[in-house]
Amino acid sequence: MIEIKHKTSGAVLASIDADSLIGADLRDMRLAGADLADTDLSGAHLEDADLIRADLSGSNLSGAWLTRTHMNDANLSRVKLCGAHLGCDTRSDAAMLSNSDLSGADLSHADLRKAELRQVCLQGATLSNADMRGIDLHGSNLSAVIAHNALMIDANLREANLSNADLRDSHLNDANLVKADLSGADMGSQLEKRFTVINLANFEGANLSNAKMPGVSALSANMKHANLSGADLRHAVLSGSVLRGANVAGANFEGVELATVSMVFANFSKALNAVIPSYKQNLR
Repeated sequence: MIEIKHKTSGAVLASIDADSLIGADLRDMRLAGADLADTDLSGAHLEDADLIRADLSGSNLSGAWLTRTHMNDANLSRVKLCGAHLGCDTRSDAAMLSNSDLSGADLSHADLRKAELRQVCLQGATLSNADMRGIDLHGSNLSAVIAHNALMIDANLREANLSNADLRDSHLNDANLVKADLSGADMGSQLEKRFTVINLANFEGANLSNAKMPGVSALSANMKHANLSGADLRHAVLSGSVLRGANVAGANFEGVELATVSMVFANFSKALNAVIPSYKQNLR
């Protein structure tokens, strides 16, 4: 028999007739504030469970089922969520983890489609190969995350902190990155002839200073008033993108075709290796 107790009061929240919680059926259980730290819950079924403010730090939730699970304000630091199922085609069926601590967590290969993770801490977390399409990470801290080959298509990353994030080979097509901090972020590639994709992404007012973006595919991306100072944009594809009013001082535009790029009010006098078409040279 396993007793799941409240992390503060010690009150028994649930009694499970089993020797372990691996693959356990905990669906629809009321476990708010539960102490499940350092617990092996791999493959467990936690659909519709209430885990608000629960302590799951250091626990193993690899392959667990967490659709419709409420985990707001939970401690999920250092948790293993490799291949876990938190996402769904409809937002109402995805997991809710807003204001939770996921620092140092491993979410590689996790399904996070349309999950709600607003204002969460994912500092130093691993998100490589995660499916994050339509995820809501508004205002979250993703500094220094490792997210190789992650699918962040249509993700809401507005005002998120992605400073020094490793986003190589990820897909951020149509993502909302308005006023996000991507200073020092790596949006290059791990392999030759591959690249990160940010087509149609909205970087208006974002901080991309010193970002590594060589070869990035940024078709019709919005970088209006973005800070691109010191960014490495060598051989990036910027066709149709808007750099209106952007700070490009010290940015490297070697091999970049600027013919179809909107450059109005962007001062390219301090940009590096920018070949500006003659008909654009007098633009303010």
